[in-house]
Amino acid sequence: MRPINEAHVAQPGLAVVEVAAADDQTAFAIQEALAGRWATAPADRTTRAPGEPGVRLRCYLDVRQNLTS
Repeated sequence: MRPINEAHVAQPGLAVVEVAAADDQTAFAIQEALAGRWATAPADRTTRAPGEPGVRLRCYLDVRQNLTS
């Protein structure tokens, strides 16, 4: 994965979440759970690192915007 962009964490309440999971379905389920609670810029695909198990997914959250209230 690319380095985290400073703009994605420039203010309190902004976060970058990296998920490591066994498969795409699990990674996207975690992303969906996060998106149900906070404003999320979702990823549309996972990545695989040669020689490493599972998949990786990165999404961006704005925890200042609580969607469950």
